[in-house]
Amino acid sequence: MIKTKGFAAKAPKAPLAPWEFERRDVGAKDVLIDIQFCGVCHSDIHMARAEWGNDQFPLVPGHEIAGTVSKVGAGVTKYKVGDAVGVGCLVNSCQDCASCREGLEQFCEKGMIGTYGSTDKDGTPTQGGYSKQIVVDEKFVLKIPKNMPLDKAAPLLCAGITTYSPLKHWKMGPGKKVAVLGLGGLGHMALKLAVAMGAEVTVLSQSDKKKADSLKMGAKDFANMSTSGSFEKWAGKFDLIINTISAPTDMNAYLGLVKRDGTMVLLGVPEKAPQIEAHTLIGGRKSLAGSLIGGIKETQEMLDFCASKNIFPETEMIPMEKINEAYERMIKGDVRYRFVIDSKTI
Repeated sequence: MIKTKGFAAKAPKAPLAPWEFERRDVGAKDVLIDIQFCGVCHSDIHMARAEWGNDQFPLVPGHEIAGTVSKVGAGVTKYKVGDAVGVGCLVNSCQDCASCREGLEQFCEKGMIGTYGSTDKDGTPTQGGYSKQIVVDEKFVLKIPKNMPLDKAAPLLCAGITTYSPLKHWKMGPGKKVAVLGLGGLGHMALKLAVAMGAEVTVLSQSDKKKADSLKMGAKDFANMSTSGSFEKWAGKFDLIINTISAPTDMNAYLGLVKRDGTMVLLGVPEKAPQIEAHTLIGGRKSLAGSLIGGIKETQEMLDFCASKNIFPETEMIPMEKINEAYERMIKGDVRYRFVIDSKTI
């Protein structure tokens, strides 16, 4: 076993604190990564506080991992020591079901194995990127393009792929109108990616606080939906709404903004299931859909696309000891737009 250090939630809702633990030894197809940076996702908070029903503790969160290869197994063919690499939201899958064979490992029919909070094939609990090192099967390691700074690459491995995948799936590009509901860690990446794909993008928000940022990042329009008449003004305008909101939201009102045959795709996870009026969908042949990260092939495609277009997240670097403070700031929306942990501070 490999001894390493990290920060963990020792129990549900407990503050994250230093923890020494063990990783598995490097197997024939494994890659040992020295972590340099790890993005902070809102999912980390939900998991660390057991808000999604998980019961694996101690828990080391973190699934936006960027670093360098320090050791490879004898059978590894894709990577060598010194390579810049990343690890996203999953570290294994059955690799045999229809979804896995199609490169959609996130929909593995036997259950994908998450980077943390899961049980790997060898029966050990997976622990995430708020740590110094991680051991991952080479099939689930991603190559970071040479012109991409590692600290900027990290958030792409969740926030980037989570928004890239639905934009690609619903074929957004020139001539398409996209709305981004909520300009946060996910939303600002959805905006940048949709603009780079050639779509016309409008940001939907509840105040004007992020209007200047939205326009600076390429939005054609900004809509403050708290103002009178907004829902009437924007009714039936959009081919796709990327909904990043996890808070309770009137889905029917926002579905009214979708064109006939358009779609609203959910990326956030509300605590309660949304109540949808059937006629809202039937009346315009509209769709309410969901999307979950992306497979390894598509995640690599996303990284290469971002590198080619110079698309990088807006980040704020923090030392590891500030993680609990960062969690509280995230809950208040006080980050623009993604925290990144400097792993050298662990």
